[in-house]
Amino acid sequence: MATVDIVDATGTTSGSRELPAVFDAPVNVPLMHQVVVAAMAGQRAGTHKAKTRGEVRGGGKKPWRQKGTGRARQGSIRSPQWAGGGVAHGPVPRDHSQRINKKMVKGALRSALADALASGKLVVIDELAFDEPKTKRAAEILAALGFEGRVLLVLPSPTDTGAVEKSFRNMPMVRICYAGGLGTYDVLLADHVLFTAEALDALGGGAA
Repeated sequence: MATVDIVDATGTTSGSRELPAVFDAPVNVPLMHQVVVAAMAGQRAGTHKAKTRGEVRGGGKKPWRQKGTGRARQGSIRSPQWAGGGVAHGPVPRDHSQRINKKMVKGALRSALADALASGKLVVIDELAFDEPKTKRAAEILAALGFEGRVLLVLPSPTDTGAVEKSFRNMPMVRICYAGGLGTYDVLLADHVLFTAEALDALGGGAA
């Protein structure tokens, strides 16, 4: 079973621990791609709509007679070839969601976590304790850990006071997730994945 170093808020290694079995899964790139595409498709509103020639106002009268003018025959000024006319084969409201079963979702998350471990972007911190919201202190912790770019902070559950969440959520490159709602896309998008020790325990119990 894989192990990982545990660091404190100053970036100093304070120990090590074994990782849950979810980190030992093989990396399945096609599965991760399919799950991420399905998740992003599910976020689409699907309200896109273009009017056809029958829905555009006007154009009921034939613009000129059929023969004898020397011009191409036209039946309506709302035909698709006319400026201001309808759209041929345009978008219509529809559901973009794709069916993905639970086994695929869990497998993709395992692959993403295993990839995070293999690529070295996984870091475990012993604890994050804030008496009050302090974004400055949160930035100092990330700097001590040497983080640059997108950071995914994984907590076991919402904190009682919300001080940890309020301290990190002001930072544009930090995203906060809870162990029970961790997603494949969040893990893949992040340059660094920061787990608390308690979040790692919660993940081992819920994602196995």
